Amino acid sequence: MKIKYSFIACCIIACIFIFYRLSYSELGNKDRLKVTTWDALGYYMYLPSLFIYHDMKELKWFPAIDKEYEVSGGWFYQANPYKDGPYVFKYLGGVAILEIPFFLAGHVAAGILGYKTDGFSPPYQWAIVSGAIFYFMVMLFFLRKILLKFFDDRTTTLALLLLCLATNMIQYVSIDSAQSHSYILPLYALILYTTIKWHEKPKIIWAALTGYIIGLATISRPTEAIMLFIPLLWNTHTKECSKEKWSLFYKYRSHLAIVILSGFMGILPQLIYWKYITGSFIYDVGSKWDFLTPHLRVLVGWEKGWFIYTPVTIFFIIGMFYIRRFPFKNAAITFCLLNIYIIISWHVWRYGGSYSTRALVQSYPIFALPFAAFISRVNQTNWRYGFYVLGLFFLFVNLFQIRQYNDTILHYDDMNRKYYCSIYLNSHPTPLDMSLLDTPEMLKSEKGYKSETILSVDTLINLQFPGDDSAKMTEIPLSRYFQTGSKGDAWLKIESQVKVTTGFHTAWLNAELRSGDALKQNRIRLFSPISQKGASNKYEFYVKVPAGFPPSVLKLFLSSPADFEGEVERLKITLLKKQQ
Repeated sequence: MKIKYSFIACCIIACIFIFYRLSYSELGNKDRLKVTTWDALGYYMYLPSLFIYHDMKELKWFPAIDKEYEVSGGWFYQANPYKDGPYVFKYLGGVAILEIPFFLAGHVAAGILGYKTDGFSPPYQWAIVSGAIFYFMVMLFFLRKILLKFFDDRTTTLALLLLCLATNMIQYVSIDSAQSHSYILPLYALILYTTIKWHEKPKIIWAALTGYIIGLATISRPTEAIMLFIPLLWNTHTKECSKEKWSLFYKYRSHLAIVILSGFMGILPQLIYWKYITGSFIYDVGSKWDFLTPHLRVLVGWEKGWFIYTPVTIFFIIGMFYIRRFPFKNAAITFCLLNIYIIISWHVWRYGGSYSTRALVQSYPIFALPFAAFISRVNQTNWRYGFYVLGLFFLFVNLFQIRQYNDTILHYDDMNRKYYCSIYLNSHPTPLDMSLLDTPEMLKSEKGYKSETILSVDTLINLQFPGDDSAKMTEIPLSRYFQTGSKGDAWLKIESQVKVTTGFHTAWLNAELRSGDALKQNRIRLFSPISQKGASNKYEFYVKVPAGFPPSVLKLFLSSPADFEGEVERLKITLLKKQQ
């Protein structure tokens, strides 16, 4: 029997995902594996609360765990006090249900291997990431079967490779493994599979599984409830097929009750939890939406835009124009567009620290359908080889950026256009490149400028000001360098070397230009992507002197809202004036 290329592609993808998982752990010379943190902690807390500590209300066990493992992120937002009484988990419990088999395996392993059976020691961490990889394999297996029903092997191969390796899926399966996305991911492949099976041969089992998957997805992330449009609108792409579909639905209308009942069974654990904690079956977790003013920056913004950072996803949308003849046309178009609209309408549109738009990752199996349709169409044209090259380039860029993201060079929350352009495919960004994370001012070339050193200090300047909001570092008179009414293009280049031992993550290097009562400020963070706490880090940035703004003084100082202790080991200030 001939082995299909799509099967080989799945094996390659699986190996790459496992390699990335191992690389970003102590096995890859990284810090010890710890994935149950931040938002992931919110989904996970149900399990140690229920199975180990038997305390889902007061959470008395958590402060000691957080002190030892530092999993909350510094402030405990994963649960909220309810009416001055018990705590209520902010995140829903569907992901925890999916994690149960792996949590229990980790619990047994911890006892056998002599680790603490506290829910957070290494065996639990490895168990949870193993679950993410396992569910990814499930998704990959079913998605391949589904794509092969509608497309040839070459199209399926390319679709799977680019879907998995040219998008942020690899980040949220293999690295940020305990986030909800990796655990919900297989539910979308399974809902496609059960939908197809029911339409091929209606059986109660397929109806029951369809309903349960929708219910379980809903209590994983409530917005996933819109997956109900997949079975609802399947095979309605033509009038004839639509008539046939609703005739079939009427014939097996009793299956609707099965779908509703099994969907309710999927949701029931969450209702029981809320009733147990609050006394009510319904609890408002407090999400806020801007449906009238959706945030298009989620798609095209430089902060973390979907089309900007993972541009292969543009073809997910273009592919919707090529699915007219497929039974999934109305289902895929309705779901994908509604899903995008909901995602871009969430009030907290940045979605926390993330690479590209992480809130769409779990639904990629649905986007795979129009994407494969696009690839199938391209394969029939002379443009196919150009697309292959472009796809390979997108794959390379994505893997390169994932490395940048995990090295914090590609910042998790503060990206902007100029900074992104400065680090794009840049293996060795400089301190000047880093400055664009905080200031847009950059002199592209010093050619044609006259350089004059204003200050150069190589001796240590000790700085200790615990609790102060800021401290003066130095003031440099500038009047003699600028004459009133001078209009020449001028810049100040500030180069420094700073070593910080306390307050490193919250400290800034500030520059203030004063001209009479007018003030101009620039600042850069000391905790830059290429700096390290306790090391002598280099910082550079430019300050443009505005036309008609003859500065009288330049003030340089360090500021921090927390305690700070450090020393400036080198400081150089250069004036650059455009030669006339």
